[in-house]
Amino acid sequence: MKATLSSKGQLVLPADFRERDSLRPGQVFEVERLDEGDYRLRRLAPAPNEGLVAWLRSCPGGGLPELDPKAETTDSIFPDIQ
Repeated sequence: MKATLSSKGQLVLPADFRERDSLRPGQVFEVERLDEGDYRLRRLAPAPNEGLVAWLRSCPGGGLPELDPKAETTDSIFPDIQ
């Protein structure tokens, strides 16, 4: 497939590639020059939990629990055992 370099130095990946590989705006790629005229484009793995906060906030009710600041707390994970 062909892609044309824009006057701003941008390449658009063909829609078939974007759909097949679930490419989305904002994903980060590494470009490596192999030789004159030969390049490698590689999608970088997202950081662990990237987008988690946005996903939680999109849940009904905001997704994040509200904590009661007056609630009793304990240092033990087994509160009934002293």
